[in-house]
Amino acid sequence: MDIHEYQAKELLSKFGVSVPRGGLAYSPEQAVYRANEIGGSKWAVKAQIHSGARGKAGGIKLCRSDNEIEEAAESLLGRRLATIQTGPTGKLVSRLYIEEATDIDKEIYLSFVMDRAAERIVVVASAAGGMDIEEISHSRPDTLIKVQVDPAVGMQAFQAREVAFGLGIEPELIAKMERTILGAYRAFRDLDATMVEINPLVITKQKNVVALDAKMSFDENALFRRPQIAELRDKSQEDPRETYASDRGLAYVGLDGDIGCIVNGAGLAMATLDMIKLAGGEPANFLDIGGGASPERVTKSFKAVLRDKNVKAILVNVFAGINRCDWVAKGVVDAVKELEIKMPIVVRLAGTNVEEGRRIIDTSGLTVISAETLADAAKKAVAAAKTVA
Repeated sequence: MDIHEYQAKELLSKFGVSVPRGGLAYSPEQAVYRANEIGGSKWAVKAQIHSGARGKAGGIKLCRSDNEIEEAAESLLGRRLATIQTGPTGKLVSRLYIEEATDIDKEIYLSFVMDRAAERIVVVASAAGGMDIEEISHSRPDTLIKVQVDPAVGMQAFQAREVAFGLGIEPELIAKMERTILGAYRAFRDLDATMVEINPLVITKQKNVVALDAKMSFDENALFRRPQIAELRDKSQEDPRETYASDRGLAYVGLDGDIGCIVNGAGLAMATLDMIKLAGGEPANFLDIGGGASPERVTKSFKAVLRDKNVKAILVNVFAGINRCDWVAKGVVDAVKELEIKMPIVVRLAGTNVEEGRRIIDTSGLTVISAETLADAAKKAVAAAKTVA
């Protein structure tokens, strides 16, 4: 789960990370009011969407007067802001963050991510922060500083200082940088985050260390014990297909194709996507119904897939171990009848109670296409989708 910049800054500030003063606005008038409330003579008007690279896309505007703030707010609110991370459809801007301008002396990149191979939190930092960090990470990866944190003891002060020295920080700022790094680490650890990114982390001309931008992502499986984080969720920034599925306990990722997939097991789901591509088709989604799929859960999966209007055929691929093929088959029959599905459905069943599952499908009176193997199922699904197209 992602959150907005202003939410991330509010969380980080509670762990000792310095952030500029700012306020939220939902209208041009409120934006002007927030700027007057903050004071000063220069402000940043920032579109709040779940994406980076907003500056390059025109989502951050520097203003010096009330008129400029109002014009900036007018141009951003209600607009779909497209960045290199959102794709061409962009994301809707429904709120702005008005922030005092900062006198920047140096920009730094700082992030905390999970290295799943090493089973460690990794600190990644660069002395060249800002909008070009993506290019730098590709063209000059040797300039990145990486420090692994031992989960048994957590991040130590000497590691934070090691990062600060590697960034070439002035000696009088080492203590402030250490405090910022350790604060961001504690936020990552204590809130079950999967990513904390501060870009840029700036050193101001007044010799302060300030988080000028911030992004945080969280482990959705841990939200049950972090209600204060769960409350920060903004469903308007999510793919509505994924939101619908996740609210019903389904593991779903929306894609751009036209063949809907209902599969049990993440590994088999990934293999199914590969086989559809190999057969010349395009999958519309990744959907794992889980190990104990009841007929009701199968029906929910069909509803989730059918919310994508691009879907022209559906492939159900189940290898039953914990599952039972007869349960899945009953779910398919119930879903087709209840939802009055007219598009082609290809079903491939294998494993526990497979004979009974196939019997239920074959005697249902429905025009469901059966397949023996995954390769066969993928070819039939691709052919069916092309027929509909």
